[in-house]
Amino acid sequence: MNVVANNRKALHDYQVLESFEAGVVLAGSEVKSLRQGMVSMSDAYGDIRDAEIYIFNLHIANYKYSGAGKLDPKRRRKILLKKREIKKLYGLVQQRGNTLIPLKIYFTERGHAKIELGVCRRKRLFDKKEKILKKEEEKKIAKFRKIAR
Repeated sequence: MNVVANNRKALHDYQVLESFEAGVVLAGSEVKSLRQGMVSMSDAYGDIRDAEIYIFNLHIANYKYSGAGKLDPKRRRKILLKKREIKKLYGLVQQRGNTLIPLKIYFTERGHAKIELGVCRRKRLFDKKEKILKKEEEKKIAKFRKIAR
C-alpha cells in the first residue's frame, strides 16, 4: 500500500466512529497527479446523493503535462462501494452529528487508487485539550524514565 495523502486535520478535529475502504472514479491525468502527491484533503467531505456517494472539495491539481482539457481540481468524484455498504453508510450519516470525511488516499499493490472514508463526529474543544494534556504528561514520564536509566 502506497499512501499518497493523509487527512491529519480530520483526525485532529473529528472522532472516527467507523471507516470504509472504497474505490474512486478518476480521470487519467488525475491519477498521474495523485502519483506525484499533488492532492489536498483539508476541506474534503462526502455526501450521499441519489443512492450514490460523492466526495466534494477534494483538490487534485491538474497534471502539468496533460494535453487534454483541464478539469476542475475540486470537482465532485464518485466513490465506488457496494449497495449494502452504501445503505450502512447512509444509516450512520443520517444520525445527528455524523459526517463522512476522507481520511487517506492510497494506491494498492495492483495500482488501483483507493480512499479510506470515515464516519466521524466532531470533537468538542475540551476533548482536544484533554488529549493534548495527556500527550504532554506521557512525554514528561518518558523523559523521566530516560533520565533514570
